[in-house]
Amino acid sequence: MLVITAPTGQIGHQVLEKVLEGDRPIRVIARDPGKLPAHVRERVEVVQGTHSDPAVVNEAFAGADTVFWLVPPNVRADSVDGYILDFTRPACEAIRSQGVKRVVGISTLGRGVAKNAGQVSAALAMDELIESTGVAYRALRMPGFMENTLLQAGAIKHRGMFFMTISPDHKLPTCATRDIATVAARLLLDDSWTGQAGVPVLGPEDLSPNDMARIMSEVLDRPIRFQQVPSEGYLASLTQNGISPAWAQGLVDMATEVEQRDIYGVEPRTPEATTPTTFRQWCEEVLKPAVLS
Repeated sequence: MLVITAPTGQIGHQVLEKVLEGDRPIRVIARDPGKLPAHVRERVEVVQGTHSDPAVVNEAFAGADTVFWLVPPNVRADSVDGYILDFTRPACEAIRSQGVKRVVGISTLGRGVAKNAGQVSAALAMDELIESTGVAYRALRMPGFMENTLLQAGAIKHRGMFFMTISPDHKLPTCATRDIATVAARLLLDDSWTGQAGVPVLGPEDLSPNDMARIMSEVLDRPIRFQQVPSEGYLASLTQNGISPAWAQGLVDMATEVEQRDIYGVEPRTPEATTPTTFRQWCEEVLKPAVLS
């Protein structure tokens, strides 16, 4: 039995579709089961509710061998650490009490390096909390997602610009969520692994914002320019868009650590850590339709 959390989210729905290609029994935790496609509802067992609820995770983890764990963001949380760890604690109790054997979790790069890094630090503390249960654990360690660029589709379309706090020539890994889902599904369907470890998912190349602007310009056949924004401006923009002061400050702290301490650049790029979807391919298949629609 596999349990999939966040099955309608950006990553979770892709993980679910991939594990459905096998023949394992699958159980999902869904706050709104109606958001699941009909073909999915026909194949899976659904536990309705949030996976921060002790009763829900106890029901869902009963008899389960492997769990896919993802804490959904909450941009209105009044504490980044408090939200992520409080969300995870009931699952850790259920992992122990229900005898779950393996957990595959969505985490981040930066372990052993990041300090006061907002959401990154909270995700790494989540890993330690899960590991404290003794369960076999694989933390998928990612940089920023290519899909984050979609949040600026309007600015790209109407202003020919996108914005980040990173220096124009600072090269960093970036990955597509489809590749994260592929790695997660492979681990979920593999009963052979034990112990606890991180699994880097680094995409195929390191790119700077200027590199990204060049690729977007070529794919969209129009000039796209990158503009670096200061942390103060980033913080103000976030809070003006309804994000809580705590969550916004966490994102600023994370961006500062990425820029100044290069916490996304410390993981060695190995063949195992390299995933196939290039930024150019992603722009052709995902960004271009979004911008030109």
